[in-house]
Amino acid sequence: MPGVLFFAFFALAPMVLACYLSFTTWNGLGDPRPAGLANWRKLLGDDRLTQSLTVTVWLTLASWAFQTVVAVLLGVWAAGRQRNRAVLSAVFFVPFLLSSTAISLLYYALLDPNFGIVRKDTLGSTGGAFWAIVFVGGWQFIPFHTLIYQGGARQIPEVLYQAAAIDGAGRYRRFFSITLPQLRNVATTSGVLMVVGSLTYFETVLILTQGGPGTDTAILPYLMYEAGFKSYDFGYASAVATFLVVAATALSLLLVRLSGFGTMRSTREGM
Repeated sequence: MPGVLFFAFFALAPMVLACYLSFTTWNGLGDPRPAGLANWRKLLGDDRLTQSLTVTVWLTLASWAFQTVVAVLLGVWAAGRQRNRAVLSAVFFVPFLLSSTAISLLYYALLDPNFGIVRKDTLGSTGGAFWAIVFVGGWQFIPFHTLIYQGGARQIPEVLYQAAAIDGAGRYRRFFSITLPQLRNVATTSGVLMVVGSLTYFETVLILTQGGPGTDTAILPYLMYEAGFKSYDFGYASAVATFLVVAATALSLLLVRLSGFGTMRSTREGM
């Protein structure tokens, strides 16, 4: 019950309120006035929606690919029993403990063309700004997904590797034929978290690029921020927020459905 109440108060209630505000006109002062479907018609006819949606999709795909590859390799490696791996795993986890704002400010300073370590305007170019966001997001969240893959790799029965070694399978063959297939459900869980997280990027984009250069990195959450806190059109901003929630939920359910995660059954006795 405490968990249900917490979720209802801090998750469901704000979503319901945002959905209600999407059908109103409100500048943050006074009472919201009913606006019908005006905000939704404006959203569907806004050219920035298409551009922001395209940038968001590419950012999500790039972040998923980058974080998955690195997290799988680090997670499987960290699943070893050697003492040095345990120490390094703890060190690798440190970036996840820092706030996104602090990390973004750190990399903004490091990527400064005048005073940073990179002597070119990385954030001033479309490609540079995009990949900087992907890298910074990955640097922070890869440790979390590494921990997920580490736990999954440690649950793989050792007898599978022993049998493969007897049959003459090498390290790479065991990795691709045993480890990766056994991590399928773990990969689905991690992938859903990555996709939802990438769809809700905000502070990294705000601090590093402010949607620039131009509007080349203006993702959907940033479009929502501009509408609400620059134009004070909270009705339209709520429409963008509701659209983002629906899109993220639908995509998450699609991933679960396509991966077969919803029908997963434990193969371990007693679980």
